[in-house]
Amino acid sequence: MPIHIEFYRDLTAEAAFSAVMICWLAFAAIAMMGSRGAVRSDAKRDPKSHLGFFLQSVGYAICYIFARPWFSPFLPMPKTAEQILAAFAVAIALASVWFCFSAARTLGKQWALVARVIEGHELVTRGPYAVVRNPIYLAMLGMLIASALTAARWQIFPVAIAFLQIGTDIRVRAEEKLLREAFGAKFDDYARRVPAVFPRLIR
Repeated sequence: MPIHIEFYRDLTAEAAFSAVMICWLAFAAIAMMGSRGAVRSDAKRDPKSHLGFFLQSVGYAICYIFARPWFSPFLPMPKTAEQILAAFAVAIALASVWFCFSAARTLGKQWALVARVIEGHELVTRGPYAVVRNPIYLAMLGMLIASALTAARWQIFPVAIAFLQIGTDIRVRAEEKLLREAFGAKFDDYARRVPAVFPRLIR
């Protein structure tokens, strides 16, 4: 039985969706370039972060598997409101790509998709890491929000967020356990000053 894909030709929604897809390509390119420059030999690695990565990926997949009719608005709304929401989604995607790029550049050879500590590992606290301890996960959240606003049915949004959040919690705990073992009180002091994923609005 052929798969039926329903299209709803709304130019604002189509433009926003296309822009977010371009941001996804940029996001993937950053990940690939970061992994190429990373050190290959590990001192310590936590395999639990693989589970977290899988759950995060499920969150993204849900947005596109349970998509609303392609190129349709997130919700029925006036055209001006739709344009504002579309611009918001694109802005989030662009900011997420920039934040991910900045974090990957700051990490340099320490970049990794899974939790690890390499020989001579540095506790990075500058750049985006002065804003949150896990800026790449904040960028991933931004990409999920942009994906949901431009592709997913609104009913599935909380489910996608839940998968991403659970996966992120697993990865943060795995990575920060290794960093705490490696840096001790220095990491504890950093963790007290800088939030894990969500920036503080008031310092």
